[in-house]
Amino acid sequence: MFKKKFLFILILIIAVIATACSDDSETSGDNDSNSDNDSESNVEQVLKIANDQEPAGLDPHTTPAHSSVRVYSKVYEGLVTFDENMEVVGQLAEDWEQPDDSTYIFNLVEGVTFHNGEEMTAEDVLYSFERILDEATASHIASYFSDVTNIEVMGDYQIKFELEEPNATFLTNLTNSSAAIVSQQVVEENGDLQQVAVGTGPFVFEEWVPDNSVTLSKYEDYYVEDVPKLDRVEYYTMKEESSRLSAIRTGEIDMTTLTAKSSELLDGEEEINIMDYQSLEYSYVGFNTDKEPFNDERVRQALSMATDRESIVDIVWDGDALVSGPIAPAMGDWSIDVEQEAIYQRNIDEAKQLLADAGYPDGFSTVITTASTYADMVDTAQLLQQQWKEIGVEAEIEQIEWGDYIDTWSNTSADILIGRNGSGTDPDRAMNYFFNTEGSANVWNFSNENYDEMVAKGKRTIDQAERKQVYVEAQEELLQLSPNLFLVSPKNYVAVRDGVEGFTPYAHNGEDIDNVYKK
Repeated sequence: MFKKKFLFILILIIAVIATACSDDSETSGDNDSNSDNDSESNVEQVLKIANDQEPAGLDPHTTPAHSSVRVYSKVYEGLVTFDENMEVVGQLAEDWEQPDDSTYIFNLVEGVTFHNGEEMTAEDVLYSFERILDEATASHIASYFSDVTNIEVMGDYQIKFELEEPNATFLTNLTNSSAAIVSQQVVEENGDLQQVAVGTGPFVFEEWVPDNSVTLSKYEDYYVEDVPKLDRVEYYTMKEESSRLSAIRTGEIDMTTLTAKSSELLDGEEEINIMDYQSLEYSYVGFNTDKEPFNDERVRQALSMATDRESIVDIVWDGDALVSGPIAPAMGDWSIDVEQEAIYQRNIDEAKQLLADAGYPDGFSTVITTASTYADMVDTAQLLQQQWKEIGVEAEIEQIEWGDYIDTWSNTSADILIGRNGSGTDPDRAMNYFFNTEGSANVWNFSNENYDEMVAKGKRTIDQAERKQVYVEAQEELLQLSPNLFLVSPKNYVAVRDGVEGFTPYAHNGEDIDNVYKK
């Protein structure tokens, strides 16, 4: 009996020692990474983002508002995109070839499906571009592809584009989020895509609760391996910056954009990282050039010379902005040094003389319209109101809600509009898209034949050095014509909580979350 008890106790001791040794080995340095990976896999892969504005709609072919682009760019894809170095790479197109300077043949990635399970083929590409170019669609990017003379499906996974003549901007224009490939079936079922979104991208549109949130979920059948890493993305509309600031502090959200002033308030917060980058955006004053007195370029020039852009940098953007022209400084040597231009020099006497020459020796009264939900726009309007008063211009400020603002911009229903634009990733967007007589986003009723010829030449000039010179001259011409007053290009700030990994904002893509995960 004693021997049996002793044997049982001995076996029990050996078992305990073996278990202890096994536990030690699992927590040893050799296996730390496995332990970390186990803990990461247990973290809910849900990214919560606070946005400053509600989407204006979800149709990529008709809705240019950034509040919409940030959502639908996760759902839809185009033929090509930019990598982190701003080089054009394939997306839905695996590769492409150019038989000549005005022909492009794209070979599509096979096996790609829309979120409704349909396979994406060359017929979908054809339909998407026919929709963009259809006048009934009123697409804001129709002018990007106005010189496409023929699109031909050459097989299920091959499509050819023929252009009127060589175009240096064609591939770059295809990277635009609005050049998305959509499903004909979904369009026909819904009439448009403003309230639905069915693309081929890494995230599926789940729900839009107006004035509250938009929810996206991981597309389980996405054709790119290990993308996305998140299971769900929740966008919350928080128009007040103070609300976003509070939410990032408490951990209610994981990420948000902030102004320079608010980002300073987060200095010393150990669990929050602030990332900044020079944006491709610029703020502007837009004129309805069909309306008096703004149909006279001397009036527009006078307002430019009465504008102190440096004070806008200092007061509105807390010093974190650069004085800008139509091509933002972040585009490097595509952009001219606008501060050397006479039209940028504050000269009250010259401004008054220009007004007098235009028939307004005592100035005039006007209304500045801006979006109530963007503090920088309101602050800019108030500064301009004060500055222009020095030359006899009495300006009333009208603040309107975002939906009304988008309609006002689209319909040119304001005499003066304060806003922000993106220069894009090619000078053609900044110069042609917004200011060519036929430009899709020329909402200013601006037209100048000489200017149109200049930007048309820039679009078709293949030699890089020659093309840059064309845009230098075009920028100088545009500054003199002043259909917009170009103000400043700000830095962008993103607040990100610890635990969010894989996020890097770029000037050309500040919201790429394909490889973001939580740990």
